[in-house]
Amino acid sequence: MHSAPELVSQIEALTSLPTVYERIRAQLESPRGSVLEVSRLISADPALTARLLRLVNSAMYAHSGTIDSVSRAVHILGLQQVHDLVLAMSLNAVFAGIRPDCLDMNAFWRGSVMRGLLTRAIALRTVPPASERLFVIGLLADIGHLVLYQTVPALAAEARLAADRDGEPLALAERRIVGCDFAEIGAALTDRWRLPAGFAGAIGAQVLPRLGGEHATPAAMLNLASSVAHADETGEASADLVARLDSAIWDQLGLTPDSVAAIREEAELHLAAYIGLFFPRHAI
Repeated sequence: MHSAPELVSQIEALTSLPTVYERIRAQLESPRGSVLEVSRLISADPALTARLLRLVNSAMYAHSGTIDSVSRAVHILGLQQVHDLVLAMSLNAVFAGIRPDCLDMNAFWRGSVMRGLLTRAIALRTVPPASERLFVIGLLADIGHLVLYQTVPALAAEARLAADRDGEPLALAERRIVGCDFAEIGAALTDRWRLPAGFAGAIGAQVLPRLGGEHATPAAMLNLASSVAHADETGEASADLVARLDSAIWDQLGLTPDSVAAIREEAELHLAAYIGLFFPRHAI
């Protein structure tokens, strides 16, 4: 049996994030953090500059007028949001060499972006100020499966087969067969990267949000987003999805079942553009 930290430690490529991200994080963590310095760091990377400007000028933000400079984009977005978006844009490079044989990477990243957009859409209806950070947390919510299929592919495939065959929750099958589940692994990876505590807290509790303590609400958002993303992958109608969801999710998030269709539609609207921004190699 395997533990989550053990599996994460087996992938040397994931032990660190790109230098530009680390430097931007240092600015965010420093009491002397400077918008000017963050703008300079981003401007020194032409590809990152182009992607950030495309993002801030996208329909998702709907700012009046064109934002044509990094410094203006950083002023508008703020240091924390720039930190989170640079983290999201760094994932393509971090995972470039990770290509498990039995995992369709185009489908994986499509599903990850869909989870991010769904989590953002849910957050906009519950805690709007945190919606951009929750997009990034949603983007990372399923990252544990990438680690699983890279380190113990036979066990990961066995767990998925057992879940599909017996109707067993996938996380439960993974804990029984592997020793840990994808959510635990995702939390261990974000801890290893020294991301803010909210990342590991929400990702680790997404399977059972009620056990998430102070992170229970964002964990519930991830739980709902994953259910909707799975419905999108399988072509399940929103009405059928709602019928099988735990009714407690609506009280916890302050939403109603009829909001699912609109949340799903909003995410689908931006899906192709966001895959192109964050994972251009896997654009559809």
